[in-house]
Amino acid sequence: METRINNLKKYKTRRKELRSGGSLIEAIIWNHLKHRQAGGEKFRRQHSIGPYILDFYCPERNFAIEFDGQTHDSEKSQSYDAERTEYLKKFGIKILRIQNKEVLNNLEGVLKEVEKYL
Repeated sequence: METRINNLKKYKTRRKELRSGGSLIEAIIWNHLKHRQAGGEKFRRQHSIGPYILDFYCPERNFAIEFDGQTHDSEKSQSYDAERTEYLKKFGIKILRIQNKEVLNNLEGVLKEVEKYL
């Protein structure tokens, strides 16, 4: 039985695809998280925990940031997100969910919220 849950090999290709084909929102945020710009903490892009791939993950703080666009508005997506959140909570991972439109409309506020969680 596999006891390792971080960055399982079977998700490596998918993580790489997500990093190279990321959204504009992820690119904007990454420019503010990389090189320990947020609270001096290291973030990883498209880091997997078990079967789930997180947009951004700070291993030192066990903290994830997830960005939600319109695709997360459906009942099916909300159910999936809730299941995913419960799974991650089992490992003590704190999750900050941010709507994509918030990044475009209030980037400074989003960055302050990230700092607050750190």
